[in-house]
Amino acid sequence: MSQWYLSFEGKQEGPMDLNQAIFRAQMNPNGFAWREGFSDWLPIKEIPELSGKSTPPASGTPPGNMPKPAGKIRSTPSSADEIDYKVFGAEMQFVEVELDPGESAVAEAGAMMYKDSSIEMETIFGDGSAKSASQGFMGKLLGAGKRILTGESLFMTVFTHTGQGKAHVAFGAPFPGNIVPVSLADIGGGLVCQKDSFLCAAKGVSVGIYLQRKIMTGLFGGEGFIMQKLEGDGMAFLHAGGTVVERTLQPGEVLHVDTGCVAAFEPTVDFEIQRAGGVKTMLFGGEGFFFAIMEGPGRIWLQSLPFSRLAGRMLQAAPQVSGGGKGEGSVLGGIGDFLDGD
Repeated sequence: MSQWYLSFEGKQEGPMDLNQAIFRAQMNPNGFAWREGFSDWLPIKEIPELSGKSTPPASGTPPGNMPKPAGKIRSTPSSADEIDYKVFGAEMQFVEVELDPGESAVAEAGAMMYKDSSIEMETIFGDGSAKSASQGFMGKLLGAGKRILTGESLFMTVFTHTGQGKAHVAFGAPFPGNIVPVSLADIGGGLVCQKDSFLCAAKGVSVGIYLQRKIMTGLFGGEGFIMQKLEGDGMAFLHAGGTVVERTLQPGEVLHVDTGCVAAFEPTVDFEIQRAGGVKTMLFGGEGFFFAIMEGPGRIWLQSLPFSRLAGRMLQAAPQVSGGGKGEGSVLGGIGDFLDGD
């Protein structure tokens, strides 16, 4: 039986069988449809099959040779805006998002780098998703309070294209690293990530919190009890420090990871912590007291330079007393500071 694809205001739905297509067409006949055998998209009103009055083609009818329609095909109707993007840079990356008229992107406050004049900014409680909008004011206030627990701003910013044609808005990374684009529709609609790794997303993606259920993991897992959880079917953009590597764990496959190097993982991955060897290794090994145990199945994203590690090295190298730094770079170094009275 032929598979149908429908399009409403530029957003495609499908594949679906004839009965599903008829039902959807009756809900909204002001769209376009395509199936194998069609040379192009046709208005729904001009296709007798979708009126439910004609006999559907036999299941043994050989499919046509036409390719599937261009663009992104979703298996279910989209609740998030479908956006295009391009990532620029190497060590200090930024992502440029392309919006069609009426489309929106949501980002952390202060993440914007530049935007076209036709893109309007609006600061909101919550994340602008349908889930957030249906909760009312108190629900949005509660959601904003949860964001405070993750260390993020009370507000988020929505960027909406209100003009004609294409428009662009760019978001910059806060420290050296890489931007990771993730299609939530391709990974089952959910992703758990570090509480400071979310950069921006298509409007409709829900940005919530993920609570560790295991007390040991919460206390010593490097990210505490609270991480961020992204839900929806749109594009989301994460920022991770240093070089980012993506690995797919098979069912039962286990990987030991430094707790700070875990950038994100699929909810199907089991995440817990384990003591890093004996007492001597824990005290003098330099790798911390615990490491993360990640067990598949599912994908994980690892970062080579956690921000906490970078900040720790910067703090360690910084002068510890006021007026320091005179001997820095000299042959005497710290001895020079001592002789100078520092």
